[in-house]
Amino acid sequence: MPRGVRFEIIINGIYKALKKAEKDFGITSKIIMCFLRHLDEDSCFEVLKEACNHKDKIIGVGLDSSEKGNPPKKFKKLFEEAIKEGFLTVAHAGEEGPPEYIWDSLDQLKVKRIDHGVQCLKDEKLVNKLKDSQIPLTVCPLSNVKLCVFDKLENHNLKLMLDKGLNVMVNSDDPAYFGGYLNKNLIETSMALNLKLDEVKILIENSFKASFLDQRIKDEWIKKIN
Repeated sequence: MPRGVRFEIIINGIYKALKKAEKDFGITSKIIMCFLRHLDEDSCFEVLKEACNHKDKIIGVGLDSSEKGNPPKKFKKLFEEAIKEGFLTVAHAGEEGPPEYIWDSLDQLKVKRIDHGVQCLKDEKLVNKLKDSQIPLTVCPLSNVKLCVFDKLENHNLKLMLDKGLNVMVNSDDPAYFGGYLNKNLIETSMALNLKLDEVKILIENSFKASFLDQRIKDEWIKKIN
């Protein structure tokens, strides 16, 4: 490993902490390991090889880090191999990058979820595809503002995405760094966009529908919301 810490040390430490959180606080979780897209595909294959030894802990792989200049198609072979190994696939796309990155993530990486995706509204055909397929879009409003995708929260396009019937939800995205955990994102975004209670409920329902929980558990939570 570049910093001298073995993969197994990192993943076992994270997994142990998550299991402790479940025991102490009832918080369940699943691990999705992300590849850094500013690196080359070969180096990411080495990480995938390590991850294959820990399928009991890792359910999926994703793509994050600097989006611009690092299109999803750069990792097509990597994601093909990850799918063969039984991992779910997701990808950051269409936050700072163009709508084409969302298309490529869907068509070439075969992702089950798009992280961010706020640039989709620039492509009407893409909006229709996302609406019809109900591919989840994990929107992170405070992060978007921090990265200057939007100049202020009041100008965020989350409500427009919701109005178009897209499967959007509110998320946190590195909360310590971007200045807001999940509740803060949801509360401040609801206030800034003047969301109605029914709209907030849809966002919360979508988050459960889009999760990788068992369907029975999803249904239980959605029933509680209603």
